[in-house]
Amino acid sequence: MAEAMRIGQWGHNTATEAFEDELATFLDVPDVVAVSSCTAALHIGLLLAGVGPGNEVIVPSQTFCATVQAILMTGAQPRFIDINANTLAVDSAAVQAAITPNTGAVIPVLYGGRAIDLTEIKSELDRRGIAVVEDAAHAFGSRLGDKRVGATGMLTCFSFGPIKNLTCGEGGALIPRNPAEADTARALRLLGVTQSQATRIRTTSYHVDSAGWRYHLSAVHAAIGRVQLAGFASIETTRQRLWRAYARELADLERVALIDLDIEHTVPFNCVVRVLADRDKVFETLRNRGIGVGVHYPPNHTQPAFRQWHRPLPVTETTARQIVSLPFHPAMTEHDITHVVSELRTALTDSRSNSIPSSRR
Repeated sequence: MAEAMRIGQWGHNTATEAFEDELATFLDVPDVVAVSSCTAALHIGLLLAGVGPGNEVIVPSQTFCATVQAILMTGAQPRFIDINANTLAVDSAAVQAAITPNTGAVIPVLYGGRAIDLTEIKSELDRRGIAVVEDAAHAFGSRLGDKRVGATGMLTCFSFGPIKNLTCGEGGALIPRNPAEADTARALRLLGVTQSQATRIRTTSYHVDSAGWRYHLSAVHAAIGRVQLAGFASIETTRQRLWRAYARELADLERVALIDLDIEHTVPFNCVVRVLADRDKVFETLRNRGIGVGVHYPPNHTQPAFRQWHRPLPVTETTARQIVSLPFHPAMTEHDITHVVSELRTALTDSRSNSIPSSRR
């Protein structure tokens, strides 16, 4: 951090470029373009894929609203698809069934950190000119087979927000597919300016060759990310250990189903369960007892801003009434997890007793 501050230019500078190089080494990819958020990465990634007005982008409704907003920023429209109840993720069959002549891209959301394998339809997507733009906001560090997410040949978008597996405070990154995309992405992230910061400060002018946005990652945020990346091995093992602790504690709990993250290949972002009881009552009880549970996420096809693209999505609509995110953070201990599950057990009991009609109490 001190080095980044001493350089004097606290926006994009050599600290940002060093972070990009270190990310590329970690992921085993040729290039990384650091940006201000995963939303920015998705926006640029869709533009690199040629997505624009008249296109549809296949996307699960079960995602943070930023995924959908990035689609709308290109002038395209979302085509929402359903998910698997056990993983809260899409599969090849659902994607294939949603393809239309207007499909410009697919955004598989790597929910909870689990990688998604679309290899069985990759040849068809390629034949139709349909790009895959991965929303890997949850999935930094996870693997598909023996490769890290980001190194599997797709346009991959990461989030480095404050609660993500690797954080810069705020930030994100795009993994381009080739050098030309990397060059275009770097211009788009800095208002269409093609010269680097080092070049601009040595000349009397600069060139704006295209439209662009102020999407660069500052040196201060990059410095935080570099420290995080240096210690990521510990972050990875801690997150996997805590998720496994939850799995053990939840194993004998009736009316609770833990979302399958394929933990052997996943650096988990969260710990989500489906409550097969009165979810809202359980949620309220846990909150009242000081347990910081959440719901991630309300389905986008039911949001007021996106209702014009509503389609019946029965699995998404059912799981949306069931899911609860349990507290999950590397600073937690296994004792904390035992306590959370104990409180969940109590909340489930309260939910069952409160569901009995008054005439039978």
